[in-house]
Amino acid sequence: MEESNLRDELFYQQKNGYDLIDLDERLKLEAYCEEYKAFLNASRTEREAVREAIRLAEAEGFVPFVRDMPLKAGDKVYKSIRGKALMLAVIGSEPLDKGANISAAHVDSPRLDLKPLPLYEDHELVYLKTHYYGGLKKYQWLTSPLELHGVVIKKNGESVDVVIGQDPEDLKLVITDLLPHLAQNQVKENASDFIKGENMNLLFGSVPYADEGKDRVKLAVLSLLRDRYGISEEDFLSAELEVVPSFPACDVGLDRSLIGGYGHDDRVCAYAELKAILELDTPRRTAVCILVDKEEIGSVGTTGMQSLAFEAFMKDLCESQGVHLRHCFENSFCLSTDVCNAFDPMYWEVSERPNRNGARLNYGLGVCKFTGVRGKSGSNDASAEVIGALRRVFADNGVVWQTAELGKVDQGGGGTVARFLSVRNIDTVDAGVPVLSMHAPWEVVAKFDCYMNYKGVLALYKDL
Repeated sequence: MEESNLRDELFYQQKNGYDLIDLDERLKLEAYCEEYKAFLNASRTEREAVREAIRLAEAEGFVPFVRDMPLKAGDKVYKSIRGKALMLAVIGSEPLDKGANISAAHVDSPRLDLKPLPLYEDHELVYLKTHYYGGLKKYQWLTSPLELHGVVIKKNGESVDVVIGQDPEDLKLVITDLLPHLAQNQVKENASDFIKGENMNLLFGSVPYADEGKDRVKLAVLSLLRDRYGISEEDFLSAELEVVPSFPACDVGLDRSLIGGYGHDDRVCAYAELKAILELDTPRRTAVCILVDKEEIGSVGTTGMQSLAFEAFMKDLCESQGVHLRHCFENSFCLSTDVCNAFDPMYWEVSERPNRNGARLNYGLGVCKFTGVRGKSGSNDASAEVIGALRRVFADNGVVWQTAELGKVDQGGGGTVARFLSVRNIDTVDAGVPVLSMHAPWEVVAKFDCYMNYKGVLALYKDL
């Protein structure tokens, strides 16, 4: 055998994704990414992501799931979990004791949350106190335009939606920073220390109320909130108000090959799952899409992946067919679709170089056999059989993929919802879109990888 043929046979060769697709598929890629950008712009918080997903699902014939409702092959149902997580299913032609094909992503992202009593006045300036949520670099949130999104539950039980700053004509919020001329002490601090968590407070007003009392600016701000939303300071006690960057998703690069935006982690994967399940008719195995909350703080609470809400939903589906839940789980397969870090030449030293184990932009869906930290602590660590099954499905469906890691060994690491699915006796593997500037207020992904994420989930639903 000639040496060149032997190399082709034995070496694992990766190619840039654009060398592997034709013009027709490139047009499909661009169309998909336009839809994704619209979803991202409409989903600034986990509540808004769930609301938008339900809107899209209902337009494709999905109906709310009601316990004990009769189900047949091809039926499309969803269940909202307290408005902050979502389960969707398309019933397959095979019974659920043969297993389900599951994809799981999270719709929460790093952000700032308002404290229960956030409003205060200091030297005739009014601020909102915050508590950051998830792993973020605090300094990245300074001097950038910010928005406020969430819900206030009034004492009488009325729910009030709050959105401040999203409309281009609306006001913006900001966390101020020290001018360089006076920052000689500040710049000597570690990046993690020069802005304290307690000082990440939003500037919220400066004009005093026209009277002679105390805290006149605070009173004026509260008066404006009453006029706009009908709320008082006490109503903050029962509110969930989130501060997010005021950056709409848009193309990046002169060739428009990238997308910049807030919340790619992990709404880029959540949308891929959603888009894929909305396109199904009657799959062989029941397809399930999971969109959960609280991943950034450990998947806790009633809307996180550690909750029993997923079991409850799946048990109800199984009981409609007279199937034991444990039989369903042990025969199921799950793609935990969460983002991975993309190789960045500016910071090459923290990742394995491309063509080894690190993921890079435009090379497709990144498959992480394991995540975790140090000695794979907190990892799912998928088996060879699981990866082998995925290889076959991806090859048969033209899904371009690559291996991925969360940095060099001992450099750092992280975890996903995969471990909470595998502990339920479900074969699970991590796969997602490589991201530059992950957890920053403005992250960057490649359109090609976004599209391959969608193709990968669709292949799972149809062919595994």
